Amino acid sequence: MKKSKKKKKSNSWKIKQHRDQFFKKSKTLGFRSRSAFKLIELNNKYKFIKNNTKLLDIGAYPGGWAQVTSKIIRTGKILSLDTKKMDKLKNVSFLQCDFLEQNTKEKIFNFFKDKLDVVISDMAANTTGNKSLDCIRTNHLCAEVIEFSSKILKPNGVLVSKLFMGDDFLDVKKLAKSRFKKVEFFKPEASRNESKETYLHCVTLRTL
Repeated sequence: MKKSKKKKKSNSWKIKQHRDQFFKKSKTLGFRSRSAFKLIELNNKYKFIKNNTKLLDIGAYPGGWAQVTSKIIRTGKILSLDTKKMDKLKNVSFLQCDFLEQNTKEKIFNFFKDKLDVVISDMAANTTGNKSLDCIRTNHLCAEVIEFSSKILKPNGVLVSKLFMGDDFLDVKKLAKSRFKKVEFFKPEASRNESKETYLHCVTLRTL
């Protein structure tokens, strides 16, 4: 009985993927994930990735966002990181590590040797089946990214990070506003309608 339900759910997911215009488009254009179009939309709206950008890409696997940045950044520097191994990409350096560990943050500082222009994060917690818990855990990751970004970004730097609309959304928003002068939220068309995800766009650090 359980096996049958699991198989039915798996088949339903496959059907949904094949009907998904962004899934089809990502396959046609050679992107590693449909999420590439989320970053394309975000950058079209806010224009934060440029040729000479120094950029940190957190939660990079399988590399959809890294692909987008590598097509734009030529004279800058890109570092992607994830706990899962990501296949190599031209112009992109990769670290397989846990962002939450202190030595990871030290490796990031050592790689760039300077403050960054942009931090992007599509990081989400592993799903548990409990939507409320998953939301809290992913938003906790977003809060960690906000705190770290406030230390590594240039004064006029930009942060773009995924978070979920949930019980602790306002807490994350409050934290972002305490660290950045301008905070906006944007849900790309490439985000599924049923998804609670949205993206935080923060510009210019506050002086603490």
